[in-house]
Amino acid sequence: MATNSGSHPTTTSIVSISLSSIKDSSVSHPPTLTASTTNPRNHSKQKPLSLLSHMLCFSQNQNQNQNQSMERLAFSCLFLFVSLLAFADAGSIGVNYGRIANNLPSASKVVSLLKSQGLNRVKVFDSDPAVLQALSGSGIKVTIDLPNELLFAAARSKSYASTWVQKNVAAYHPSTQIEAIAVGNEVFVDTHNITRYLIPAMKNLHDALVKYNFNNDIKISSPIALSALQNSYPSSAGSFRPELVESVFKPLLDFLRQTGSYLMVNAYPFFAYESNSDVISLDYALFRENPGVVDAGNGLRYFSLFDAQIDAVFAAMSALKYDDMKVVVTETGWPSKGDENEVGASIPNAAAYNGNLVRRILTGGGTPLRPKADLTVYLFALFNENNKNGPTSERNYGLFYPTEEKVYDIPFTVEGLKNYHDTPRTPVSGNQHVKAPVNGGGGVSKSTSGNTWCVAKGDAGKEKLQSALDYACGEGGADCHPIQPGATCYSPNTVEAHASFAFNSYYQKKSRAIGTCYFGGAAYVVTQPPSEYSNPFSRI
Repeated sequence: MATNSGSHPTTTSIVSISLSSIKDSSVSHPPTLTASTTNPRNHSKQKPLSLLSHMLCFSQNQNQNQNQSMERLAFSCLFLFVSLLAFADAGSIGVNYGRIANNLPSASKVVSLLKSQGLNRVKVFDSDPAVLQALSGSGIKVTIDLPNELLFAAARSKSYASTWVQKNVAAYHPSTQIEAIAVGNEVFVDTHNITRYLIPAMKNLHDALVKYNFNNDIKISSPIALSALQNSYPSSAGSFRPELVESVFKPLLDFLRQTGSYLMVNAYPFFAYESNSDVISLDYALFRENPGVVDAGNGLRYFSLFDAQIDAVFAAMSALKYDDMKVVVTETGWPSKGDENEVGASIPNAAAYNGNLVRRILTGGGTPLRPKADLTVYLFALFNENNKNGPTSERNYGLFYPTEEKVYDIPFTVEGLKNYHDTPRTPVSGNQHVKAPVNGGGGVSKSTSGNTWCVAKGDAGKEKLQSALDYACGEGGADCHPIQPGATCYSPNTVEAHASFAFNSYYQKKSRAIGTCYFGGAAYVVTQPPSEYSNPFSRI
């Protein structure tokens, strides 16, 4: 979210997906497939195989479904078992309470709503007296915000910072259990060039907390957007933007370490999925069952885009020798409604993301890179806010309507999770508006045409084919071992030939279901074996 008003950085999508093979981690992996121009498939040339060999390549990936189904079932059982064991040692769920609307219930009613839902942490985007007073005596822990527009004043004057703490903290704490102050919000993407004021403002505010003897109770930090990362793929290569390292992040992390605080991070897998829905699996984005994605840098397997994004931040801190730093996810969410082009914005997807995230956090365990780092996560947001600017999604992140009715039914407590079940995925979800392409691209199913194959479109363009190929061999779970250098189906060594193999592997794995041979328009279905149709390799 780029400003204190709660608008999101829709112009920057940080994609944190691995493009490596996702077979069982006990198997020795071939070189990782990436979208790089220096692809390991191109390191050597070999004599082309005959068309019969290619037919064997297509046929060998057609009988994988049964074993993979058993693997998925085993994963589900293991996940449920581990989840039940982990309840005693888990993270915490909070919620962001934004108020850019003209129809919200009173602050006192909001506090009652929070308590009724078992939400014991709330984050606000200012320090409104009515809200802080309503929270008094509630037992709900509160994170307040010093807005971006006040950073300059707080940085310039210790007196101003002290007065601000006196009026907005000391006047309410400890009856209102303020546990943190968010100093600004995503200041690195603020257009007013306020980054240089961040660290001085944080130090002045901390000095004021020391004055009131609140420094042990109340922590100071500043939420960052994932756009502060230079690299986020793979997660193990996470790094901060070079121009921010010496001037901001090292002083920031030093301050957080010295004061016993933590880094606040805003993470939205929705943005990455919305911009890359032809590459990122929806199941991967929504914490649903999926084969997992292996990070080529450290061999760790990821089952959610959220975990991959957070581990990119952990890796970025580790690169600067701040391995001991904790992270609190101050914002994350999924919109229940969006514009035509906001792919994935729907009530079922929002319910799946937030519901499965709650389960993921409350059942314990950290991320693959930090398995012991139980997370505190604040859902965005409590209400749909009708006065927010921007696309339709901006007004539809709420868990509740202003009437206090749930937009969708998900639990927020361990007790509520006992009866929670994610709604099964429908073939087309959200505002995807995906239509089965003409000329058979995904529109031919096993039930209507018998045996079918999925091949690459030669005119789709090398870049599009490469992107789709990387997805198929990565998140898609296609068996791409045979097209690695030296393997049986490596030749001809072209993107189109390898894409055809990978697309067909994915298509057969998905039981040739409608829509599984599309790849953003880079593939199409044929109803005759490739040797009898028009040799997909003849144009190479």
